[in-house]
Amino acid sequence: MAEARSAVSELRVGRIDEGRSPEHDFYLAIRASIIRRFFRARNLLVNGMWPTSVWNLCTLVLVLSVLYIGDWELFKSITSRMRWLEATLYISQDWPAIVRGLLISCLAGFVFFLILLYVRRYLLRALLSYRGWMYEQPKTQSTSTILWAFVVRLVGGNSPLLYGCQQSLPRLNVPPLKDTLKGLIQSLKPLYGDDSEIIQTLKKESKEFERNLGQKLQRILYLKSWWSPNYVSDWWEKYVYLMSRSPLPINSNYYIMDQCRWIPTSCQTARAASVAYHFFLIKQKIDREQIQPLFIRNTIPLCMAQYERVFSTTRIPGEDCDTLIHYSSAESKHVVVFRKGLMYKLDMFDAKRKLITPRNLQRQLDWIIEDADNHQDEASIAGKNIPSLTGLDRTSWAKARKEFFSDGVNKESLDAIEKSVFCINLETSSFSDFSSRGKFLLHGDGSSIWFDKSLSMIFFSDGHMGLNCEHSYADAPVVAHVIEFSMTQEAIVGPFCSAPIDEIFRKPDQPLSNPQRLVWDVFSKLAPVVRLSNEFVIKNLDDLDLCISEYTRYGKGFIKTCKVSPDAYIQMALQVTYFKDAGKFALTYESSMTRLYLHGRTETVRSLTLEGCDFVRAFLDKNVSKQEQIHLLQKACEVHQQLYKDSMTGKGIDRHLFALYVVSKGLEYDCEFLKKAISIPWTLSTSQQPQQQIATSPNCDLPQYKDMVSPGGGFGPVSDDGYGVSYMIPGDFKFFFHVSSKKSVDHTDSSIFMKLLFETLDQMQDLFDKDH
Repeated sequence: MAEARSAVSELRVGRIDEGRSPEHDFYLAIRASIIRRFFRARNLLVNGMWPTSVWNLCTLVLVLSVLYIGDWELFKSITSRMRWLEATLYISQDWPAIVRGLLISCLAGFVFFLILLYVRRYLLRALLSYRGWMYEQPKTQSTSTILWAFVVRLVGGNSPLLYGCQQSLPRLNVPPLKDTLKGLIQSLKPLYGDDSEIIQTLKKESKEFERNLGQKLQRILYLKSWWSPNYVSDWWEKYVYLMSRSPLPINSNYYIMDQCRWIPTSCQTARAASVAYHFFLIKQKIDREQIQPLFIRNTIPLCMAQYERVFSTTRIPGEDCDTLIHYSSAESKHVVVFRKGLMYKLDMFDAKRKLITPRNLQRQLDWIIEDADNHQDEASIAGKNIPSLTGLDRTSWAKARKEFFSDGVNKESLDAIEKSVFCINLETSSFSDFSSRGKFLLHGDGSSIWFDKSLSMIFFSDGHMGLNCEHSYADAPVVAHVIEFSMTQEAIVGPFCSAPIDEIFRKPDQPLSNPQRLVWDVFSKLAPVVRLSNEFVIKNLDDLDLCISEYTRYGKGFIKTCKVSPDAYIQMALQVTYFKDAGKFALTYESSMTRLYLHGRTETVRSLTLEGCDFVRAFLDKNVSKQEQIHLLQKACEVHQQLYKDSMTGKGIDRHLFALYVVSKGLEYDCEFLKKAISIPWTLSTSQQPQQQIATSPNCDLPQYKDMVSPGGGFGPVSDDGYGVSYMIPGDFKFFFHVSSKKSVDHTDSSIFMKLLFETLDQMQDLFDKDH
């Protein structure tokens, strides 16, 4: 394949070897290494001191020095102990008093500082374990909660780094076994009936489990919770994500869209250059921990551990279990660009190891488009379809990777993709409607997305873009937070405007390395494997039914006047809609976060409740008065909010059941009760998407920003015969909904579900319309 590699065209601008020497390269490498080590050492020092700081240490030393030299009678007890320490250490009295005072003050100050550090840290951890604030409205907080918040701010440090609060976060407690089993039975009553045989059997089995095996499993979880950062998150990542053998597209990966209608520029390469540049700036801020952690009510910090693997991370397939590999900034400095089936390695730093500017990046992307267009005949169809291998079931992909990509040019090209910071897809198509755009972002055309990468940026020909994200390393709110930085920059500062390409080529302002076209050795055994994998992926993708739409009759502004939670209100609307669609209720999953705890990820809110069922039946019964329907709605919403808050505060059901099941399998117990409890399918899987997590986000209710709001993102259905529903509540006057299902299932249809949902939202508003 030497001929193929040498045939790659060269970029017609400044070469990387101009004016350079090995000594210069060595100097740049050393400088980059020193900078990385400096930030790493500084961050370790600052995070290790938080919530105290070096200024606390300096202040202690200064105060003790003044007291030692002043020798005032009022502070005699302190100075006497300092002089005792001086005598104990045999410090010569011949030294000047200032020197002796400074030395003793440094030693004593350091000891006091360590005491202060650990007292503040453990006190803060204890304070953050309090969850009473969660169950109170911000405007009606109790005196005790206000006092608690004041003490938290007093004990907590100022301006922590990205991971500064980690050591002060409480650990997730193991819920009482009795409460979990009681909550499980309660959540299944709406599905099977309060007095049904299934419920009675489950009650009997749960009591038996609680008396015998459950106690042993619970003790093991207690032990793990004492030494592990989080008793469930590592198992959740391994057994739910990495050990899953299902294909990633639709089943695991999710998508995030950009602005709904507004785009900063219609030039594809200009948009791609601008976004990629901003993402690299964000990556540098994450590496240097220059982003402050998120706080709830400006007081309670969230766990930020998931941010570490957003960039330069790849999921490596294994025959039994996949592996997540995160590459350091020292070896991950490039992106891989996909264009018409061809792939290019593009260095994001110039010869002086400076991040290339957006205009220079656009220049290289323009060159890649031209080169890909000129070399379409040289690449085989199988070579262009190599990415479809990542859409196979994980075991098949692992076997193909081991057999065909373990050495030679294929391994070199594979390493370039897997070690990249992220992937960029320059597509030739565009979509005017949300649904088609979202569907392409979720799965591409079957061979255009490398599904194993943590992030793939997809840019359409009209300037719109979006993300396809691998799910195992982090949850959607983390990636949504990252992309908001870029979209906010575009909305506030303005679009990236490209200069004429001829002007750029006349005045190159950076010595750039050449984009390298990746080549593949698609020999006789590999070609049919790629062809079959492409057919398999396309067949699966064609089965997805996705509908994305915007509801504009009202938003959360109206819902607040109904004195209910907007999220609970929409959940009740979803219950009504599903009942209209299917004529029955469905076990409903709503995702909530547990990032109030160290290494927290998600918990399940079981949105199907007895109170919710009562409201649905009453709402669809014309003989029930509006007043009664409103009362039942408000009651159902209150119960839902209680469940949501319980899930956020470590009182959820499903992660506890999952951890118990993992322990039982590890001890080789075949527990039918646990197997039955966690195997009931989530027919309706839902999730609310976060909006405006950063303080600089524009107010989406202002007219000038209404078209800049993102519709959010979505995912495939968790159950083959159910729906996946995600929704965004961007402001007071609209909602965005994403509904997915399988076309192969006769009784599901995303468009019909969306139509029924909008009808339900209209009818629920009419409940509160006095003139209607």
